[in-house]
Amino acid sequence: MAVHERKLTSREVETALAAEGASVSAGPPLIETGGILTVDLDAIVANWRNLAERVSPADCAAVVKADAYGCGLRQVAAALAKGGCETFFVAHIHEARIVRASAPDAVIYVLNGFPPGGASYFATSRLRPVIGSLAELVEWDAFCSVHGWTEGAAFHFDTGMSRLGLAIDEAPALSARLKTPGHGIALIMSHFACADTPEHPLNARQIQLFRELRMMFRGVAASLANSPGIFLGTAAHCDLVRPGVALYGVNPTPGSPNPMQPVVSLKGRLVQVRKVARGASVGYGATWTAPKDSRIAIVAVGYGDGHLCATAQPSGAHAIVAGTRCPIVGRVSMDLIAVDVTAVPEKSTRRGDFATLLGDGIGVDDLAAWSGMIGYEVLTGLGTRHHRVWTSSSQQS
Repeated sequence: MAVHERKLTSREVETALAAEGASVSAGPPLIETGGILTVDLDAIVANWRNLAERVSPADCAAVVKADAYGCGLRQVAAALAKGGCETFFVAHIHEARIVRASAPDAVIYVLNGFPPGGASYFATSRLRPVIGSLAELVEWDAFCSVHGWTEGAAFHFDTGMSRLGLAIDEAPALSARLKTPGHGIALIMSHFACADTPEHPLNARQIQLFRELRMMFRGVAASLANSPGIFLGTAAHCDLVRPGVALYGVNPTPGSPNPMQPVVSLKGRLVQVRKVARGASVGYGATWTAPKDSRIAIVAVGYGDGHLCATAQPSGAHAIVAGTRCPIVGRVSMDLIAVDVTAVPEKSTRRGDFATLLGDGIGVDDLAAWSGMIGYEVLTGLGTRHHRVWTSSSQQS
């Protein structure tokens, strides 16, 4: 969608979005908020297909936890299911229920397992728990035995993350279950700790340990690779890969060109454009002082909306105003950002216009670098105060 650098009414913006096949939903109306967050569903589907082709003949799932990394769980799950994705991973049961409503025929795994007494909720929505401890397994077995539930579960083994997962030395005894008809093991899986650092020795160690696990669980599908793990090569692909952040445009190969399409854009409304005299400071702490007579645009987005870059110096943070890259100056406030628009013609910077904070060459990874964060944090921290728009040529919603 083209950036509108002139002032448009809320109705004009929504009409333009509808003309492009956009689905406008969620969040406050445009006139009631300071920012527009746009999510390109076609780009998410294209990223998924890119990865699916890369790992073929392995299957490609989609991780859509944390509101699809801040991009809208219901909309993203529906788009991916329509695009061909058949397996989804979420963190919690509530997320899984939303996916089930959007993808009725999908296989859905819940990564965080289930709380004591929570097994019945999996049967209600045809979900599969990711079992990460013997205590969970005992409760799951009891539930399946009493209710005759045969949907299956994933067994998560810890190969080096030391977070969730069954111990490797528990695997031989658990693999004996394969001799029992209806053993209920639908998938074995583990999780890379350092896949975004390809040369890290733990990657090879985890691949080897997981290879040994696969030998113990012959005939059971296996999954190891997350987004960066996909780029470690075929030894990491196994039967099913689980991309998450790469689907949403974050670079899964830090230090190399990003192979993924950008997905999100964020525009903030200009609340005021003011003249600041040479030597005057801007923002909390007076961390930036105007080197000359300047014009400063105040944008109605702040750290309360997930935009956390602290200063323009030395981070290099900037926004795009009227097609011009302009430095963000001073500390970001909870609801406001100051942008030096001295280089932009006055007639192109008026109250009610919009500045681009994400998009048009400003990527999630850029904002993460300016903020001292990672792309995951940027996406999931974008908040709920924006007017949210999902675009798709298929008009998915």
